[in-house]
Parts: sequence; C-alpha cells; structure tokens
Amino acid sequence: MKTTTQILSLTELVKENFNQKNIFFSDKSTSYVDIAQHVEMHITQKSDANTTKTTLQWIHIAISNAKRTLLGISHKIKGKYLQKYLNEFCYKLNRRRFGERIFDRLTLAVAKSYW
Repeated sequence: MKTTTQILSLTELVKENFNQKNIFFSDKSTSYVDIAQHVEMHITQKSDANTTKTTLQWIHIAISNAKRTLLGISHKIKGKYLQKYLNEFCYKLNRRRFGERIFDRLTLAVAKSYW
C-alpha cells in the first residue's frame, strides 16, 4: 500500500485497483492512453454541453456539496482522515433516501462501531 505522500500515476492506480475484467469509462483525456492495456475495455466519450447539464448534473452537485461540507465543517482536513470524512459525507448524502426507515438506520449506526 502506498503512503499518502507518494503520488501514483493514473496507469499505476489502474494497475493496482482494476483487473483485466473491468471496463473503464472516461473522457477523452490524453492521460488515459495506457489504461486500455490493463482493463478489458476502455470506453471514452467527450461530454458536450447537453451531457454536462443532464447526465453529469448530480455528479457536479455532489462534488460541490462535498467540497462545501469539508471546507465548512472540518476547516482543516488531514490526509490520514480524509476517507473517514468522505464516508461521513456519503452516509449523510444517502440517508436522505431512508425515509420512514431513518430511525432503524440510526439505531444500527449507533450500535455498530466503525472506528
């Protein structure tokens, strides 16, 4: 496992986290040139204005909400705790869909120790 101070190239990251049976979707960036050799299929697609407004709209909203949450609440984020901050954000984002099961989910979250 690499430490947070070591920077991985995109190709090294794909080698470590994907296998030959994975399909990799990306934009048409030139930094993805070697990825096709390490996955079963590499599908590229350039986004246009319509795709950005429709398909990627919620991705942009989620990313901006995550950034605002991390900067607004946490102020200073240490690299070793970043995954825990992101896990908390994902939990909060997903809990909106719990509806009437919110009490049950909260009870499970309190009863189970993640730390």
